[in-house]
Amino acid sequence: MALFTIDQKKCRRDGLCQAACPAQIIIQEDKKSFPALLENGEEFCINCGHCVAVCPHGAFLLSTMPLSACPPMDGGLLPDAPALKHLLLARRSIRRYKKTPVSRKLLAELVDVARYAPTGSNKQQVWWTVISKPEEVRRMGAMVIDFIKIMLPLTPDEAQVRRFQRIVLAWENGRDRIMRGAPHLMVAHSPAEVAFPAADCAIALTYLELYAFARGLGTCWAGYFTGAANVHEPLVRALDLPPGHQCQGAVMLGYPQYRYSRIPMRNQAQVTWR
Repeated sequence: MALFTIDQKKCRRDGLCQAACPAQIIIQEDKKSFPALLENGEEFCINCGHCVAVCPHGAFLLSTMPLSACPPMDGGLLPDAPALKHLLLARRSIRRYKKTPVSRKLLAELVDVARYAPTGSNKQQVWWTVISKPEEVRRMGAMVIDFIKIMLPLTPDEAQVRRFQRIVLAWENGRDRIMRGAPHLMVAHSPAEVAFPAADCAIALTYLELYAFARGLGTCWAGYFTGAANVHEPLVRALDLPPGHQCQGAVMLGYPQYRYSRIPMRNQAQVTWR
């Protein structure tokens, strides 16, 4: 089967598909000819769909991506710059959650949006493990506490030791500073040998948490969990990732117990202009 076909009745021969192709495998000799595939071009296609997306006439038909699976963009739904800026500035890390669980449907919707996050060369090698049961989230939090206790005598930095001790003491007094009482945990993982797995997963998690905020949910990056997830054997077994995969990041998730009314200050950006 050919990598792509051109609907010649719809094609305006405007060269947009050729210009947008990141792999530069689409050729068009002049405005009188239709787009064609570079010889052996299939080898270099990254299946990004730019060729399909850029054509305003629906003339470009990619064999791996049916046009019916590529809905048209709705410019009326796009937020303007002030709205998007406000969302980005207003997002907070949530460390107090209601016990109300998030529906499986909404959790799946979050992951469905996050799969559109950009990945290196469009490899799309981000996998998800969703810990949806609050008691399982709590159990994994206890494993992280066990790991911290193991690390305490091995940690040379006194300030870090004091931070670890406070976290353990809080847990023993019924205050969860690992999972923060979140009912759910969204774990992003990837095969260890792929290029840029940490970046790909971090971007996908960012997509997920920003959309979660827009849907009335709260998130917080689970740093202590992530630090233990690949090295603490009981947690490795409990997480049960596919062979060869590593946890690259995770966020706690649930309905926020409190709402925020103001945007707090942040340090000025440290920029070098050249």
